[in-house]
Amino acid sequence: MDNSKWPARAVLPVAQPGLIFVFIAILITGMLFYFGWGLFAWVCLAITLFVCWFFRDPDRDIPQDEKSLTSPADGKVIIVEKQKKSDYLPDPCIKVSIFMNVFNVHVNRVPFDGVVQKVLYHPGKFMNASFDKASTHNERNALIIKTADDTSFAVVQIAGLIARRIVNCVKEGEKIKKGDRYGMIRFGSRLDLYLPDDFDLAVSVGEKTKAGSTVIGYMK
Repeated sequence: MDNSKWPARAVLPVAQPGLIFVFIAILITGMLFYFGWGLFAWVCLAITLFVCWFFRDPDRDIPQDEKSLTSPADGKVIIVEKQKKSDYLPDPCIKVSIFMNVFNVHVNRVPFDGVVQKVLYHPGKFMNASFDKASTHNERNALIIKTADDTSFAVVQIAGLIARRIVNCVKEGEKIKKGDRYGMIRFGSRLDLYLPDDFDLAVSVGEKTKAGSTVIGYMK
């Protein structure tokens, strides 16, 4: 897991954890053009443009109402279910899973204001993140967050088949604000939310989400 840090507001249109990949791609492309390897240089240029696009970090309009909880990721809702227990909350909860494909923005954002109670990193496998068992078998990093009214929820970054590096930029005890950037998963792949049992859901399976903008539901 990478503990990189980057500003709450993007200075560049590319997320900071992706800059190293962009610089390497630009360097290789420049060298190929310099030495006259035309065909390979043009292919590498196309790859460089894709890398820049993949790590794009656009600003978002964050809902300002106090009760709304927003999506932590761009993607598609693949699971909405109630659970009697979980690894992250002691009481029954609602699980919402969002799958990110390679075409989505991969910057993750804080769903709701609060304080980070725990940061739980679990090494694991790298199976397809669309499988439900990825929640317990894959490499993952969970934040347990407590809100101002002592309600707890969890947001879990899960690596996938291609994703091999989880980036988390917050630590235990840190105050976080809805919509702020807090991490990303390089080249993948899924975010799970574990929400209170009385949470008022506003999404269903199949809906597309945008990090920081799409309202997942409302805290009671």
